[in-house]
Amino acid sequence: MLLAIDCGNTNTVFALWDGKRFLCTLRTSTEHRRTADQYFVWLDTLLRHHGIPFDVDAVVISSTVPRVVWNLRVFADRYCGCRPLVVGRPDCLLPVEVRVDAGTQVGPDRLVNTVAGFDRHGGDLIIVDFGTATTFDVVDTDGAYVGGVIAPGVNLSLRALHEAAAALPHVDVTKPGHVIGTNTVACMQSGVFWGYVGLVEGICARIRAERGRNMKIISTGGLAPLFQQGQALFDAFEDDLTMHGLTVIHQYNKDQIGR
Repeated sequence: MLLAIDCGNTNTVFALWDGKRFLCTLRTSTEHRRTADQYFVWLDTLLRHHGIPFDVDAVVISSTVPRVVWNLRVFADRYCGCRPLVVGRPDCLLPVEVRVDAGTQVGPDRLVNTVAGFDRHGGDLIIVDFGTATTFDVVDTDGAYVGGVIAPGVNLSLRALHEAAAALPHVDVTKPGHVIGTNTVACMQSGVFWGYVGLVEGICARIRAERGRNMKIISTGGLAPLFQQGQALFDAFEDDLTMHGLTVIHQYNKDQIGR
């Protein structure tokens, strides 16, 4: 079976793929000091809890945190008996082109989302990912990644507001009952929620205008369903977009080797 690993700045997600469906998806905090042995004990214990044997013979990794990749590679070699495919490395082929300025290094997660979005929805996409950062990735007609936008993430903005203004409390992200808040918490929640609705609407409108065409907007990430409540911001929400992209990339590389 294939183990797909998506390592972000905040969390690392492990998903077991049997070739047809994901059997299990597990999440842990991203920690570069976690060893290969610790990964195995944690993963094997949880898989047993779900009644799934640890029967992994292939691993594909996307990581925005370079320091964790080494231990994940050791984990794959020691406990899965394979050399992992790491998105962004020269030996990892992509089924789509990357058309950006020469020398620009695109985040692996953004490339994976591009592959997944094109596979499921075709071209002319704007993929909005609500992660540690809020990213907008533009997918051309032929599936090529042609650039995008990076904005501060929702929780990152809330934390900065709380830490920079001593009188402001930390609040959870939620849709407020009214735009005009009548207390400090409600005011902050309104500012964050409607501020990000405006951010998504404004940036997507400008991308569409610059491209000169209508484009589907696909959302992913934990807070995407929350912001969908603002109004019809997205054409589709994909909960497993990154994991799906990893399986597509793995299969593409497998097919290329088989030629």
